[in-house]
Amino acid sequence: MNPLFIILGFVILVVLFVWGLYNGLVTARLRVKEAWSQIDVQLKRRSDLIPNLVETVKGYAKHEKSVFENVTKARSALLKADSPKAKAEADNMLTGALKSLFAVAEAYPQLRASENFGQLQRELGDTEDKIAYARQFYNTSVLEYNTKIKLFPNVLIAQTLGFGEEQFFETKGQEREKVTVKFD
Repeated sequence: MNPLFIILGFVILVVLFVWGLYNGLVTARLRVKEAWSQIDVQLKRRSDLIPNLVETVKGYAKHEKSVFENVTKARSALLKADSPKAKAEADNMLTGALKSLFAVAEAYPQLRASENFGQLQRELGDTEDKIAYARQFYNTSVLEYNTKIKLFPNVLIAQTLGFGEEQFFETKGQEREKVTVKFD
């Protein structure tokens, strides 16, 4: 056999391997971006529900100004956040503010009986479930992507091709608890 054919065959195999690796990493990175967009959509949906919820509660609890301000600040921070870490921190702040808002709402039985408030609670509960699913999907996608770029021999080539590690969407401490949106 001619050594030129052996060398050419080896080069072709290396090119095919790098090509397959690159395409696999691009696919994984796009899956992470798509998963992130789902989190973003659900966080935006929740942010859109909050002004209606605040206005409904305001009608019954006019003297709770600081609670409303905290919710508004937290919502604004979430809308301005631009990275997974910043979104997670802002989301944690908003979760805490919503807990305070619902604590205020518990003191007003006529508010809890309001049809508008009940509908907003159901929508917010549904959105919280969707956010939890989107976080799970995103973190699974990040895990798969990060694993791909760290496995041998991918690790030798991935960084050279511009593939870096992605951040997980994490919550801390007390914010890991789901926002309670149901009253008894």
